[in-house]
Amino acid sequence: MSKTKLIIPTEREDAEINAGIARDPDARELSDEEIAQMRPADEVVPDVVKAYKAGKLKGRGPQKTPTKQPIYIRLSPEVLAYFKGTGKGWQTRLDEVLREYVRRNA
Repeated sequence: MSKTKLIIPTEREDAEINAGIARDPDARELSDEEIAQMRPADEVVPDVVKAYKAGKLKGRGPQKTPTKQPIYIRLSPEVLAYFKGTGKGWQTRLDEVLREYVRRNA
């Protein structure tokens, strides 16, 4: 077992964390039932854990579609809220809008 010390958030920090969860539609707190179902990785996928500890895991293979480049971008709150509000895949939809803009204006 790890000897890492558990740091419990203060009431203020806990309130800030919960406020952040409430603001983010993609985040949610796990229920007690979901937490109870959790198991250590070495119970669920022991071969993967063994390979990881042995340094034998390889990274993800090449993408089958053209590779997108990860970037950091600052967006206005209303743009971000709109696209995140469209649900899972919002980054792909944002990319599609920008690609269409490039196509029309190239």
